[in-house]
Order: sequence, then structure tokens, then C-alpha cells
Amino acid sequence: MRMAVAGGTGWVGKLVVEKARAADHEVVVMSRSTGVDLTTGAGLDEALRGVDVVIDVVNIETLSRKAAVGFFETTTRHLLAAEQKAGVKHHVALSIVGVDRVDSGYYAGKRRQEELVLAGPIPATVLRATQFHEFAAQVLARVPGPVKVAPVMVTRPVAAADVAAELVRLAEGPAQGLGPEIAGPEVLRLADMMRRVAPGKLVLSLPLPGAAARAMARDGLLPVGQFRQGGITFEKWAATR
Repeated sequence: MRMAVAGGTGWVGKLVVEKARAADHEVVVMSRSTGVDLTTGAGLDEALRGVDVVIDVVNIETLSRKAAVGFFETTTRHLLAAEQKAGVKHHVALSIVGVDRVDSGYYAGKRRQEELVLAGPIPATVLRATQFHEFAAQVLARVPGPVKVAPVMVTRPVAAADVAAELVRLAEGPAQGLGPEIAGPEVLRLADMMRRVAPGKLVLSLPLPGAAARAMARDGLLPVGQFRQGGITFEKWAATR
């Protein structure tokens, strides 16, 4: 198949590209560095020529509801319009487990992305994944100083490589709409994950105010019902960092 990966130069996108090529698919990498700007639509028509399926893992780092909704609405509309013009047969989008239960600014953007994809002109599949193993290190990097503060958060972290493989598997098949979620093999607390990747650091776990924080502290980020389970544990991933 000829697959296009939107956000293919990001750290998740690179894994998707790697998995797709390993499965003998022809891959088109779409990012600003390859001449495609999803915020304007520039370069999309040329990039999607002859493409069978698009895997969308484009992302923005923001806590702002306005910025997140604006970004995902703009990029998704441009993608879907160009895909319809090019005759793309399947659109696969990566989303987040709990996006419909945790009302944060960023999650509002992902919900809008899901709405557009599932109601769009291209047969679609949405894969919701839990937090990646790398999430703990990302939180550590955002918190300055010797003492690290972690919000109380319960998750079932999954390896990004497992998610990338699942995205490619879904892209190879028919559209499923909102498909089965994917999560890791164990339930962990964010503070414990941070302590594992930064031994010797003082990590404090504190509850944050607000409904979104309360949902994250309970089961708002855990899969509901049946889900696909990744095979790489957090400990195995941390040991190979």
C-alpha cells in the first residue's frame, strides 16, 4: 500500500514510518520539513497523489483549549479535503483514551479532531491510546528545579512502538470508526513512573484542582471494556533507555 504519515518526522511519526516500511508499504512522510504544511494545506495535493491511506499523528504541545481546538480543526479539515480530492480510501487518526471523560484544554482539541474524522468524507478509524512510556520523562523535563511535582494521575502506559504497530495494522484493514483502544499491560501512577526514570530525584505527588484533574486521579485515563494490550512493560522500556 501507499501510506502517508502526517507528522511523520515527530517521535511517534518516525516509529509509524519505520513500522510501515518494515511491512513493505510505500511511505510518504508529511511534515513541514518535507514541504507539507497542514496548517495551511500547502503541499498536500502533491503529497497525497496515489496514496491509499493516511495515518495522522500530527500534534501540538499546548494546554490552551483555544489553541488545541484551532490546531486540530484546521489540520484535520485540510487533510480530509485533500484526501477526498486525491481519492484516499482510509484515514487513521491517533487519539487518547479518556478524551471523552477528561475535559482539559488539549483533550478538547482531540475531541474536535475525532468529531471531524468520524463525520468526514473519508472512511476512518480512530485509535485511542493511553499515555506513552515517555510521558514520565516529558513531565520531568517540564518541571524545573531539583524537586519534581507530579499531578496525581493513574494510567496504563503503553510503548509508542506498540501504538505505531497498531496504527499500521489498522491502516492495512477496513475503516472501523472508533476502534478498540490500546493500553499497556499494567496500571501505574505517574509519580512512580517519574521516580523510575529519574532515580535520586525527589518526586512529590500532589492532587490538582478541577474536574479534569480529579478524573485523571481516578480512572478517567484507563481503558473501558475490551482493549488491545501492548506487550512492552514500563520497566522493560525504562531498562533500555
